[in-house]
Order: sequence, then structure tokens, then C-alpha cells
Amino acid sequence: MLEPVNVSLESLNLMTLAPMLIPVVGALLILVIDTIKGGLDKSLYVVLSMLFILMDLASLSNASDLFSVAGTMMGAFDVMLIDGLAILAQFIIVGASLLFIPLSLTNKRFHEASHPEFFALFLFMISGFQFMVATDNLILVFVGLETGSLALYTLIALHNRDKSFEAAVKYFTMGALAAGFFSFGAMVFYALTGSVEINQIATVLAANNYADMGYVLVGTVFLLASLGFKVSLVPFHTWTPDVYEGASSPMAGYMSIVPKIAGFIVTMRLFEFLIHSHVVWLEVILYAVVVITMTAGNVWALVQTDVKRMLAYSSISHAGFVMAAVMIGTTQANTALFLYWILFTFTNLGSFSMLWMSRQKNLPDGQASDHSYDKFAGMIKTSPFAAVLMSLFMLSLAGVPPFALFWGKLYMIGSAVSAGYTVLALIMALNSAIAGYYYLKLIVYMLMKEPVAANENGEVYTANATLTMKTVTGIAVVGTIFAFVAIDPLLEFITAFVYNSGY
Repeated sequence: MLEPVNVSLESLNLMTLAPMLIPVVGALLILVIDTIKGGLDKSLYVVLSMLFILMDLASLSNASDLFSVAGTMMGAFDVMLIDGLAILAQFIIVGASLLFIPLSLTNKRFHEASHPEFFALFLFMISGFQFMVATDNLILVFVGLETGSLALYTLIALHNRDKSFEAAVKYFTMGALAAGFFSFGAMVFYALTGSVEINQIATVLAANNYADMGYVLVGTVFLLASLGFKVSLVPFHTWTPDVYEGASSPMAGYMSIVPKIAGFIVTMRLFEFLIHSHVVWLEVILYAVVVITMTAGNVWALVQTDVKRMLAYSSISHAGFVMAAVMIGTTQANTALFLYWILFTFTNLGSFSMLWMSRQKNLPDGQASDHSYDKFAGMIKTSPFAAVLMSLFMLSLAGVPPFALFWGKLYMIGSAVSAGYTVLALIMALNSAIAGYYYLKLIVYMLMKEPVAANENGEVYTANATLTMKTVTGIAVVGTIFAFVAIDPLLEFITAFVYNSGY
């Protein structure tokens, strides 16, 4: 007969669970309030959501203080892992969420926010992505991935347009396929090593001197396909433009940031130990994926006639750019990944917020889509301030100095050169130049073309410009223009966490 094992609460280190459980409690509270007293004003749910996200942020700050003293922490039967990567990724997830939630206070066009379930699902989604990054256990990664993704599918469908339902179904179908790939890849690694913990898998494979390389290849390919879907790498990107087009602009902007950083962290944990073990074929596969994703995303973006789809394809290119850091695998490259994504967060949220301001329910005659280039023609004459802001975000995305993303691209290319990837650095620089063309194309339309008759009063560009929308856009503008002031302290902050994580 087996003796019962006494587990002390202290040994469970339940503080590691606190940042993930706070949004879960918030989501459950919102559902309970709605059950007891339905029909309350949505501003209550906005305030409650922001309150719990701020508590989550405070809990993360506490975890980062503990990490700086005690180093990497394990908890909850050693399935939770709080290291530098987990803390940095959660700061991005929670910070972007804090910027997103006030957008739901815009006018009735953001009607999905009138449902309390919207806020509950949003908090569940945050928790799912936090679980995903704060573990090296493949089962918990899968649980976090599915929790976040299932909530996200529903949030897209809540936009309640024909294209939204199509987008949600397409995303769900592709997501189900990716979940199957992840399960199969994890099963292969479990069969090889008897463990689902990435650290233990790495140890066992190294001890066996990678004897079963064929099976390692199979497991790696399945996991790469699954995570490639999540971060929209070519050829797993096909859902991206349609889903972005079907989702509301704020949700599309959010999707381009939060689910992807979670995917990048899991990719980093999974593949960097193989790269450090000089598994050459994986480096070759990743090199090809990175170059094709960067280049193909840019080429597709060049031929778009809709600004929202252009931004969707450009986000694919940005994902390829950032995936290069995972392939390079140095501390400098991983620091560059976080720097790039933090700066990208401000710029991309700003871009999609500007699109949301100009959202039209009924399209005028002759306008093919809500965000066609023609709609923005002559914007400098009809709405000069909005045109300047949109131009600012486009210049940043193009990597024009001194705006935010220039520093991210510069540091990323520098990390490639330092690691000896000179050809890759040249390809990255060339792709930045190609990207400049389609971002500048929108600026040319706004500054140099004549306004379309339907937009001559300029009101269409600021139709949704409520105080909260202006505030969030203002934060994005400050982050985009004055990023150069924060680069050095930001790099020091990021490097301290990445270096102490051993990546």
C-alpha cells in the first residue's frame, strides 16, 4: 500500500499562480454580477476589468521583485515556471490588455462590449496566455493555448458581422488543426524522453546524444507547424488577413500583439535548446521559414488595396522578423525580440485605433471596403491632425528614424550581425526597405491625393473619436515618438531578465 505524501502549502509556492488567477477571479465575478443583476451599464464591466488587470500588473511587479532576489522559481507541483521570459512576456500581455480595454468605451459601433460576456471572455483569454508563457510543461502550455484561443474565437464572432462569423469559423478550424499538431508533437517528445517538461526533454535528448534524430525531427515539425499558426509564419499564415478583416479593428490590433508574444515565448523555450545543441537541420528549416515569412508577407502587402489587409500582411512580415531572434538564439537576440515587440505594441495598437476611429457601418457608393486606400485620399486636407498621426504610425512601422520601431529593427539586425548571420541581416534590411514602400503608399494617398467626395467634411476619420479612444491613441503616439528616450533603460531592464533566465 502506498504511503500518502504530505505536501506543504509553502512547497507549492502558490504565489507563482497569482498573476494568472487574478483575471480568472475577475471573469467569474463579472459573470456572477450579470447573473444576479442583468442589464447593468457596460462602464461597470470596463472598470472591473481594468481593476483586475491592474491587480494582475501589481502581482507581476511583485513576482519580478521576487525573481530579482531569488532567481527562477517553480511552483504548483513544479508545473509553473516564473523566470525572466515569463515575467517579460506577461508584462507585454497585461500592458497591451490595459491599453485595449478602454477602447470598449467608444460609441455603439463597438457593440460587442455591451455584453458582459465580452469582458469575462477577455479576462479568461489573458489568463490563458499567461499560463502559456509561465510554464515549460507542454500539457499546461496546451491548456493555456486552448483557453486563450477558444475565448479569442468567440470575441471575434461577437463583432456580429458576416465577415466576423466567417473569420471566427476560419480561425477556429485552423486553430483546431494546430491544436492537433501540438498534441502530436508533444506526444512524440513524451515517447522519446518520458517527460513533458521542456527542460527535462532537453536533458534526456542530450544524454542520449540525440540518438533518435528522426523522431526528434517529426516532433519538431509538428510543434513548429502548431506554433507557426499561432504567430502566423508562412505557410501557416492563411487565416491572418481574413481574420483581421473580420474582427473589429481594436481586436485585430490586439491579436497582432498578445497571442503572438505567447507563441514566441513557447517557440523560444522549445527550439533554442535544439539550436544550442547544434541540430543543423532545425536551423536550416527556421532560416528558410524566417526569410520566406519576411519576404512573402511584404510582397503580399504590396498588392493590397485595403489598409487593414495591408497591416495584416505586414504583421506576418514582422512575425518573420522577430522569429529570426529565436533562430539566432543569443541573449542579445532574445533581448532584441522583447524590445521589438514592446515598441511594436505601441505602434500597431495606434495604427489599428486610427482605423477604428474611421469605422463606417454603411459604405458610401463606390467604396469597395471600409478601409480602402481611396477612403484615406486627401486626408491631410479634410482631417489634418488624424492624417499626421496615421503618417507617424506608418513611418514607425517602416522603421524610419527616430520613431519607435527603427530602434527595434536596428537592434534586431545588430544581433544578427553579432551572431555571424550577415546574410540574414542584409535580407532583414532589404525587407525593411520593401516594407517602406507600402507604408509610404498610404502616406502618399493621405498627403498628395484629392479627397474622395464622400469624405470631404473629414468627419468620417474621427467618427469614433471618444475621449478614451483619444487617450489610448495619445499613449501610442507618445510611445512611438519618444521611444528613443527609453531605449537604454528598457534594454537594461529586458537584458537583466533574459540573462538571468539562461536564454
